[in-house]
Amino acid sequence: MLETFADNAVLASKFAVPAAPPFMVERPALCDRLTEGVRGPVTLVTGVAGGGKTQLLASWVRGRPVDWPIAWITVESDDAFWVYLVEGLRRAGVPVPELVPSAAGVGAGRALLTRLAGVLAAQPTPVVLILDGVSQLPGDRWATGLEFLLEHTDNLRVVLAGRWDPPLPLHRYRLAGRLREVRTADLAFTEAETTRLLDLHGVALAEPRLRALLAHTEGWAAGIRLCACALQASDDAESLIATITGDESTIAEYFSAEVLRLQPPEVRRFLLETSVLDTFTPELAAAVTGRFDASRLLSGLTRENAFVQSVGEGAHVYRYHRLFAELLQAQLAWAEPDRVAELHQRAAAWLAEHGRVEEAVEHAVRAKDWSTAATMVIEDYAVARLVIEGSAGRLGRLFAGLPQHLAHPETVVVRAAIAYGDGDRLRAAEQLAYAGKLLSLHGSACGDGLTLACFLMRVLLVRGADPQRLDDLVPVARTFLSVAPADRLARHPELPALLRAAEGMAHSDVGMVDRAMEALTDAASLTPAGSESLRVDCLKHLALLEAHRGRLGRAETYAQQALDLAAQCGLAGPGAAEAALAWVALERYDVEAADRHLRAAHPLCGAAGDPLAAAAYTLVKARRLQTRGEQRAALTTLAAGAVPEAPAWLRSAIVLGHCRLLIGSGQVSEAAAILAPYPLPRPAEVAVVDAALAHARGDAIRAHEVARTVADAARVPAPVAIEAWLLLAVLAAVADDAGAAREALRRAVRVAAPDGHRRPMHLVRAQLRRVLRADEQFHWLGAEPVAEGPAAAPPAVVEPLSRRELDVLRGMAEMLPTEEIAARMYVSVNTVKTHVRSILRKLSASRRNEAVRRARQLNLI
Repeated sequence: MLETFADNAVLASKFAVPAAPPFMVERPALCDRLTEGVRGPVTLVTGVAGGGKTQLLASWVRGRPVDWPIAWITVESDDAFWVYLVEGLRRAGVPVPELVPSAAGVGAGRALLTRLAGVLAAQPTPVVLILDGVSQLPGDRWATGLEFLLEHTDNLRVVLAGRWDPPLPLHRYRLAGRLREVRTADLAFTEAETTRLLDLHGVALAEPRLRALLAHTEGWAAGIRLCACALQASDDAESLIATITGDESTIAEYFSAEVLRLQPPEVRRFLLETSVLDTFTPELAAAVTGRFDASRLLSGLTRENAFVQSVGEGAHVYRYHRLFAELLQAQLAWAEPDRVAELHQRAAAWLAEHGRVEEAVEHAVRAKDWSTAATMVIEDYAVARLVIEGSAGRLGRLFAGLPQHLAHPETVVVRAAIAYGDGDRLRAAEQLAYAGKLLSLHGSACGDGLTLACFLMRVLLVRGADPQRLDDLVPVARTFLSVAPADRLARHPELPALLRAAEGMAHSDVGMVDRAMEALTDAASLTPAGSESLRVDCLKHLALLEAHRGRLGRAETYAQQALDLAAQCGLAGPGAAEAALAWVALERYDVEAADRHLRAAHPLCGAAGDPLAAAAYTLVKARRLQTRGEQRAALTTLAAGAVPEAPAWLRSAIVLGHCRLLIGSGQVSEAAAILAPYPLPRPAEVAVVDAALAHARGDAIRAHEVARTVADAARVPAPVAIEAWLLLAVLAAVADDAGAAREALRRAVRVAAPDGHRRPMHLVRAQLRRVLRADEQFHWLGAEPVAEGPAAAPPAVVEPLSRRELDVLRGMAEMLPTEEIAARMYVSVNTVKTHVRSILRKLSASRRNEAVRRARQLNLI
């Protein structure tokens, strides 16, 4: 038989290195790996059909990377393996003597193997043996003989190429560090290699289209080449990229010839039915196909590199190559169109049963089974995801094609939840009312998930209504939440957080500030990862509530947390948080910071956006205009800035701010008309404005009585108490009672000091000028310092004090102990001591009282 090789061109071609095609792309990085690989005994190159295995090896051989004999043998299933191996070695220049191999299909005898090992061992250099297509060889006798050679000579370097692993003990070589591997993932084309291949076909693509092609083909060499041929024949290659799929004729023909043709009918059927799945386990495949041997089939297909890939290391999760899946899906849709929906429904049922609701919904939607998809969301208690994310979330996007005519309670509630998540409360309310009508027809047939979803939506939409209605709804919703299955709540921890947040926002809307803050604080702490937008909503709402209550430090913290979290998660900037920071800065009379935050809030607080942010921005802007002396502009801002959808406490703050401006500008009757509708007894924040109105009317006795009642009351918010004490100071100053004025002003300062309230003091500065001039402790309010003669030049401050150091300095001026200063600033005692040392150094003082005295000389306090 050996004599026939020279005369038989077909047989001779088995020993020829394949010529480079005109579209050959050099891959130096992989060639370097092969060069490194042949330093050891075994190099394995495996991958899918058309992955570029043969061309890679041929390119490596043509590059002559080693100065050793290289034997190339292309093997086939019916080859007489040892006959070809002997001839291949001889053609590579190895002086193999006349040997008589065994007949085809029979393993090599020990004598032949021993003599071959001796010949190879006698060579002055290693010999490289490339076996291309070893996956086609039947049995494992050839592998046993090859293993014998590798064990008995150090001169043999074997490179094996095929679609799956050969029957060699690869694990032993791998553990010994004597195996080098190039797999499907390594063979995938890079972006640069894809560009080069397209250039060889005369196709130029923009970078986004190039990446799309690479992602679609997953770097599969044959797929890129076939796509390049199709693009080459097109006048608009850029547009064609989006339309190329696995059922394109040349790609489909390749898959059919190289993959499907080789599979038995039952395996082809299995491939078609599982093509409706994206990533799947053997259990899911078994549920869809009804085959209990799904695990065995998938393992075999993966081992054979039949475009079935294992996802992750050691995980029994599989997927098909994108182009291969598209071909299978197209064939299934053409041959059995009615079967497609059934397979999707089977997948949806299995996934829902195993708690994978998003994937279940996706398959139900693909089956056009909208009612089942909606029911899965509702009964899995996943409705909160729709409320939080709206149509922008993954679940919401799945329902983008939900037909409007469907009249199932679950589908209608899903529409309501998505509408609410998108900010369309009117549509959400309409859909919820429609769902109520449908539920009245179903009676007790609805599940607990649907009942809870309806109560949740009612709590979300009850905002601004009667507080009693809210108190009726919330306990019922909590009851249904408490009996919800633990496993489903564990999958959706955002549901309790959303319900608590809905309570807080509803309480805020009706003006129940304390209950709102309690609920929103709970909600912010309950919000799980993945629902950051809900936490941002809670934090920004808390920031404004704390600012309204006068707790400026907490407001600042909440607002900054909201902004930082939004930035980290790529969410739109919360305008309400910027408005809260502007509010805090203005109350501290840091007008530069207030202006900066107002500018940042302006584009985020439009009237068409968040009512909370719009109302807060209006209020802070008006206050800023007032501090600049622009009374008319401030009045116009508040008069035109009504936001009906804003919380009651914020709407009331705008109305009362309007009243204060009217009183200050002498429009007493207009202010009285605004206050008249408030019922008696009036809350503290209204009563203090009423007292200011009485003062403007000349009724000092009533003004003093009302203001004193407010000032002495317990649990009065700091801004209201400050306003009451300042009004008492003004009344005393008007009555020439300097002592009472100083005492009232001192009480106002004591209330204002913990959070650094200064704006209210500046508003009454002109009315209390004489009191301010007469007492050094009030110089920080902006009065002129007491003249001490020309010799009293204050010392210069070499280094300015920070804002926190100024806060500590004010505490020192009030003779507060270190512990109380620390508690007021929410810092540790050690931090305060550090600030004190810095203050003494900057003011060149050796004692606290000396630092306070010099700070007053410098108008720092």
